Amino acid sequence: MHRPLDAAPAATVPIGRRAFAAGLGALALPGCSATAVRPGTASAQAACLRPVNVSPDRVIRTVAGLRPYRRSGFVVRREALGDTALIHNYGHGGSGITLSWGTSRLAADLGLPGHQGPVAVLGCGIVGLTTARLVQEAGFPVTLYARELPPETTSNIAGGQFGPSSLFDPEFVDEAWRAQFLAALHYGWRRFQIMVGDDYGIHWTPTYEHSDGTAPNAAMRPFHPNGRVLGPGEHPFPNTHIFAYDTMYAETGRLLRQLMRDVQTAGGRIEVRDFASREQVMALPEKLVFNCTGLGAHALFGDEELMPIRGQLAILLPQPEVTYAYLSGSLYMFPRADGIVLGGTFERGQWDATPQPDAIARILDRHAAVFGTMPCPA
Repeated sequence: MHRPLDAAPAATVPIGRRAFAAGLGALALPGCSATAVRPGTASAQAACLRPVNVSPDRVIRTVAGLRPYRRSGFVVRREALGDTALIHNYGHGGSGITLSWGTSRLAADLGLPGHQGPVAVLGCGIVGLTTARLVQEAGFPVTLYARELPPETTSNIAGGQFGPSSLFDPEFVDEAWRAQFLAALHYGWRRFQIMVGDDYGIHWTPTYEHSDGTAPNAAMRPFHPNGRVLGPGEHPFPNTHIFAYDTMYAETGRLLRQLMRDVQTAGGRIEVRDFASREQVMALPEKLVFNCTGLGAHALFGDEELMPIRGQLAILLPQPEVTYAYLSGSLYMFPRADGIVLGGTFERGQWDATPQPDAIARILDRHAAVFGTMPCPA
């Protein structure tokens, strides 16, 4: 019914880029059925949303990020490096923001019991920062080692929606991994809720996503409050059906800056340092090390399954009147205080994190085709 999370998106595929139900059908949870539109004002409000003003002269920046994808999903695993305990926490695909607190909780629970002394975290993206905070909350001193700091991390380029994307191939994960996945989602969902507000740049936003007329799998229903299916005439988009729901979005630059402040306020150290081998990791004074290097684990720890999936973004001038998000296939629009985020590429095996002018132009053209047909005036 929905495309696999690892599949190359297409604009005509229902429950587009986020494809919540894909892979989760194997959880054997019932209830993939249509949800009726709630009576009242919801559909009337959806029918007249303010369109995005898509124009090349409104672009304020373009960026490209490399999603660290593994067909068997993220890794949370313990490994011995001599007398050093190494806890892996990487491979989040396009779900780094969504799963950051959740997999960091799994990793902390795997590494901290019985440990004494300081702790090292490799990587200063969202996963490294949330891991460091959980280590501190458990009462351990922590040092973050990273080659790059925000705003130079992949996490800064993320769109920031709470919703798993480009994460795994259902044929390559087992029940134990799926249980970890759902546990991580639930913990992250609760954790982000207590961070909502301007400090962390996290806000609830109504979201409209291309649908085949059915609601996502039952396992995902807790993450779609106010979920409802809208049919023709009940929304302004060029899709037959839309699944409307509310979810959280992060202004990633603000989120990462505040998490870095939190780590440092709690006494954590941040050291800019690159690692070229396992031996250099083993030489650290800390005897518990969390590996949150993302795509860097490909070279540092020899994970050949890791591959980059390039996503390119065009950021438009902010439009305060645009207070909703839209997704259809690979296409997505997220409104943020720092600009309107337009995405629309899913490029496997591309290691070059440089925006491509032709791809950016196609993203703008495709979004212009959507928002240029909306019935309400700009």
